[in-house]
Amino acid sequence: MKVLIVGSGGREHAIAWKLAQSPKIKKLYAAPGNGGMTELCECVDIAVDDLQGLKTFAKENAVDLTVVGPELPLVLGLSDVFAKENLAVFGPNRACARFEGSKAFTKEFLKRHGIPTAGYKEYTDPDTLKKDVGLFGYPMVLKADGLAAGKGVLITENKEDSLKAIDRLMLSGEFGEASETIVVEEFLTGREASLLCFVDGHTILPMESAQDYKRALDGDLGLNTGGMGTYSPNLLMKDDKLCQTIEETILTPIVEGFKADGLNYKGILFIGLMIDKGVPKVLEFNVRLGDPETQSVLPRLETDLLDIMEACIEERLKDVALQWSEQKTVSVVMASGGYPDAYQKGKEITGTDQVEEAIVFHAGTKRVGDQLVTDGGRVLCVTAKADDFAQAQRTVYRELKKINFDQAFYRKDIADIAVEEE
Repeated sequence: MKVLIVGSGGREHAIAWKLAQSPKIKKLYAAPGNGGMTELCECVDIAVDDLQGLKTFAKENAVDLTVVGPELPLVLGLSDVFAKENLAVFGPNRACARFEGSKAFTKEFLKRHGIPTAGYKEYTDPDTLKKDVGLFGYPMVLKADGLAAGKGVLITENKEDSLKAIDRLMLSGEFGEASETIVVEEFLTGREASLLCFVDGHTILPMESAQDYKRALDGDLGLNTGGMGTYSPNLLMKDDKLCQTIEETILTPIVEGFKADGLNYKGILFIGLMIDKGVPKVLEFNVRLGDPETQSVLPRLETDLLDIMEACIEERLKDVALQWSEQKTVSVVMASGGYPDAYQKGKEITGTDQVEEAIVFHAGTKRVGDQLVTDGGRVLCVTAKADDFAQAQRTVYRELKKINFDQAFYRKDIADIAVEEE
């Protein structure tokens, strides 16, 4: 088979790395890919939002399956464009991609189907929102309704900061159309868990869990980012009663809700959960694999990923039994200085070829001649796998020290809690 992977991040590199292990695949393409994916794929210079360009490439190169990594092409309707040409694609259609394209749409779905989530209210007028500052108390959670590259969530601790956040979201123009509607949510306490699921329209099949670290700095300080590291499995999920509660109150109602609303959801559903005293609530939906959760989860998957994707498309997921390694994974993101705010690109990266006991997933990298250089905020994600978290953590941080680029930084506390609790 010929498979095209759409995207250029660490998630897409991890997908390519896993798909390359399938004996069915003879050729991998990536559009546009990155500096690390060139070792696995033929990278083609087509942007993820160039729907017609992607369609033309898939037709002209007899691509058997297109796997969509990021959310933007899904929200724009890439799966619909491919379906009209009878081209196989793994990723939800435009109607279903609204779960990531609009936070308000997701909250309305959750409320309509009785799925536990935080209280919320929508706003389109900044003055009205300012009058309601502190509606759910503090901290106050303000979310841009649309796509904002993982940066459209602001959490404020007082009225003054909340008013500044409203101006930033709704008046500064920083987030464009994404913040024309703002969703204000009740602040949930507890511990987060990331649950990635395969969906075929009828069946929802959870993967192994992960724990994500969103804040830029150690101790969960600093700005929110797209994710600075993960570990898998999330130790909260060792609780059988909790898993049963998630199945009964969240997973089953989600699938029933899809059917009731006429949504033919096929692909990945990422469910962000907050768990407090054994009670799970939904924080968010994403319509694709998480980044960097994917870099921790896929190395533990022992079932052929291509087989699972085909089962989703052909609506036979109920016949699939996922097999997982019992080993633990720890993934740490190396980022550019300044991220998630302004940062420089084009810094030479050295040492990736010296890493022997971990997997280096590329994200913001590209090749310029013989050099590998930075090309994004999150540059690399290094993943180690071991029999216990302590060993995986030691290994990943030891291997990270072999890699260098100017102003590189990473968190030093990824998986600390897992090591303590194991």
